[in-house]
Amino acid sequence: MDNKILIHSIKQTNRLRYIFDLMFKGIIGVDYEITDNKQTFIEYQGPKLNYSIKKVAQNEVHIINVSLLFRIGIQEQSFHVVDFRKTPTFFQTNEHSDLPFDPFAAAFYLVSRYEEYLPYQPDEFGRFPASASMAFKYQFLDKPLVNIYAKWLKELITEKFPQINLIQKHYEYIPTYDIDSAYAIKYKGLLRTLAGFTLSLIKRDFREFKRRYNVIFRSGKDPYDNFDYMIDLQKDYQLKPKYFFLVGDYDEYDKNISLQVNEFRYLIKSINDYAEVGVHPSYASNADFDRLKMEVQRLSDVLNKEIKVSRQHFLKLHIPTTYQRLIELEVYEDHSMGYASAIGFRAGICSPFYFYDLEFETKTKLKIYPFAIMDVTLNLYLNLLPEEAIEKSKEIIDTVKNLNGRFITLWHNQNLSNEKEWRGWVRVYEEILAYAASK
Repeated sequence: MDNKILIHSIKQTNRLRYIFDLMFKGIIGVDYEITDNKQTFIEYQGPKLNYSIKKVAQNEVHIINVSLLFRIGIQEQSFHVVDFRKTPTFFQTNEHSDLPFDPFAAAFYLVSRYEEYLPYQPDEFGRFPASASMAFKYQFLDKPLVNIYAKWLKELITEKFPQINLIQKHYEYIPTYDIDSAYAIKYKGLLRTLAGFTLSLIKRDFREFKRRYNVIFRSGKDPYDNFDYMIDLQKDYQLKPKYFFLVGDYDEYDKNISLQVNEFRYLIKSINDYAEVGVHPSYASNADFDRLKMEVQRLSDVLNKEIKVSRQHFLKLHIPTTYQRLIELEVYEDHSMGYASAIGFRAGICSPFYFYDLEFETKTKLKIYPFAIMDVTLNLYLNLLPEEAIEKSKEIIDTVKNLNGRFITLWHNQNLSNEKEWRGWVRVYEEILAYAASK
């Protein structure tokens, strides 16, 4: 059986090799080789794909190319989005191609986050908003187009070359958690604790005052302390979660416990015994490299190991600057790729992929793990009822399962308190977890 596909292309570029690595090795599950020699391509007896304008061999998969992968630099792109097999496609070619569009160029545009290098109107937190994206405009945020296009290519290749040996990919679920506030009441320090009691009195919220008293003076349970509950549930489903701890200084948007508190340090170490722990760079660090460096070092000192995994607080992701800074600090895995205001696939993909830096036209060492669903999005941005949130989430999960992709959720420990606006959402969490964990 053949375990390699020969690709004919008139030119090799960093963009071309990058997207072939992702589509063929990463998703389809086959190695490849590129040649610009027509005779070599024609004489090759194994599986082959021609990525050029004109047909070369009789027995080939032929994908007509557009120019995007052979260019350098960033230019505004014009799009004509057309449904093919009830799925949006762009970079159309013609009927002589085995697919009537260029799936490699389209995939590259999505995963490189090409549109985020172009001018846009940021949201209130300075982020690239979902509403500015092509996926939002053409209503395909819920579709991981890159994986769908790869599936179509796989079907074309296996139909024409049934002897090809592909590595079978499998669905996987990764639950992840941002620990913005490890505790609601405990370990806040004298001033913050007094302020909490005072605010309860001002609001005449005597129930809250009593609860604060019980938590601090009578060993009552802190409403944000849901860590044992999360871990027990994950063990039941044999999951491998990831936790991201905010360890930045107290600020307007950064309000976690101080690392000077021994109990907080112990919590981080105890979670690290069970799950992978990464840094949750503070809101303030997004524009301050020295702060970012300090926070990575702080967490490293607590765990006595190098920190290689991250997710930005508030999802403050500025491409390419945020990623370039992580790479400089040798943080080579990031989980920030998703939107706060919408569920779905920001990069059009449900598989991990390496960041391609369009400024330097190169594939980097930073691996990106895109998440599809966040608790805050479902409840506070989309204002879904619990039943609606469960239904929407199951639709996304089914999509990823059918494509043998990787489904990633983002949850916050404090939102499992089952109080106020989060009343009833523990059930949402449990049902999503159970459904995602089932094969």
